[in-house]
Amino acid sequence: MQGRVLHSEGPVPVLVEKYPLSDVTPAFPQSGRNIASKKRHGDQSKYLNIGLINNMPDAAMEATARQFVQLLGAAADGIVIRLKLFSMPGIPCSQWRREHLSTYYSKFHSLWDSRLDALIVTGTEPRAADLRDEPYWKCLTEIIEWAEENTIATVWSCLAAHAAVLHLDGIRRASLAEKCFGLFQHKKVQDSRLLRGLPARISTPHSRWNEIPEDALASSGYRVLTKSAAAGVDMFVKEGKSLFVFFQGHPEYDADTLAREYRRDAGRFLRSERPNYPLMPKGYFDKQTADMLEAFHARALLDRRDEMLSEFPIAMTARTLSNTWQSQASCACRNWLSYVVEHKASRLNMARSGTICLESIS
Repeated sequence: MQGRVLHSEGPVPVLVEKYPLSDVTPAFPQSGRNIASKKRHGDQSKYLNIGLINNMPDAAMEATARQFVQLLGAAADGIVIRLKLFSMPGIPCSQWRREHLSTYYSKFHSLWDSRLDALIVTGTEPRAADLRDEPYWKCLTEIIEWAEENTIATVWSCLAAHAAVLHLDGIRRASLAEKCFGLFQHKKVQDSRLLRGLPARISTPHSRWNEIPEDALASSGYRVLTKSAAAGVDMFVKEGKSLFVFFQGHPEYDADTLAREYRRDAGRFLRSERPNYPLMPKGYFDKQTADMLEAFHARALLDRRDEMLSEFPIAMTARTLSNTWQSQASCACRNWLSYVVEHKASRLNMARSGTICLESIS
């Protein structure tokens, strides 16, 4: 795993600190208070400093960073983003991960002094039944409190969303009888600027064993924006000093991410690391592909050994997949970035001339 770890099809307006995406990058203002810089760079509110706290396990770490870089790039629309990469202490750390973090990521303690406009925090694979027993719990609660005081808006993804509502309001996630796994259709529950331009039905991939009950969110002041009859709540928000946006799903996923997770779990079954063969992701494969994978499932039950994984038809499967949710994910991300830009502009104006009114997320 050497060389460039983040790449994109064509140039994107995202500058990844310690790892630029291209050799030619737009200049970035050094200070919001520098008048000469303002004249040189135009509207400074459209230059955003964003942090990505990537807590994913080794196998998904590079892909997750790339997915978020590409999503931000597709959504930027005239906005230039400087992205700083972090990862929480307490995540199981292999030698590869230590070297990777040292090379491409900022030291975690530098987060506290970072002047970020916004933050994205990913989940990780849970190991404890109670999130408060995870070795990184204390650090994660400190991130939640820091983000409330120091960002305009923060996105909490999957397990990070579950941890945030547990810490903020004592809302416990509920275990599911079976994994919520697949591509699900969601409907808009409320009007919000974060949903502008999105269709009535929104496709989002999910991959989780737990969920946050909708009634618990409503009783604690959260606004549910999208939900699915099959997958439950996806996107919800809470507005305080910072706008917290939560996703139980994964709009950042690549077209083949669910397929690769399915293959990973099939491998765990073949190595006897899990008792049951994994359920196929719902609403994701076409019938021909699903039939092919069911045939492999039947063979795996009869011939359960690690070597069988090499025969999993991942290449054939990937050729049938397309990222049907990408444009919707980009639209939602663009709305989020627009919110951050507007509020950053207000803060810059307040520093010069006083308070102005801002539109809320309603």
